[in-house]
Amino acid sequence: MPAVRGALGTTVGYIGVMGSRTTHEKRLQRLREAGVSEDGIARLMSPIGLAIGARTPEETAISICAEIIARRTGTSAPSLRDAAGRIHA
Repeated sequence: MPAVRGALGTTVGYIGVMGSRTTHEKRLQRLREAGVSEDGIARLMSPIGLAIGARTPEETAISICAEIIARRTGTSAPSLRDAAGRIHA
């Protein structure tokens, strides 16, 4: 929580937070209770990475880097944040 709140106090373009959808929902509730605005909440990317079927830590890292690049360039890409269901196959 302190790291996420600290990141929200910056102007960085990508704030990714790891965890399952359930973990993220609990995190969001705690952030709201701590007074974080909905605009701040919307800046968080979780689950992080693109939906490319990553399984290993290395593949997950690549999917996260790819998501950062896609957001920076304004390219449409299938983010795990916007997908439904399990994060990993």
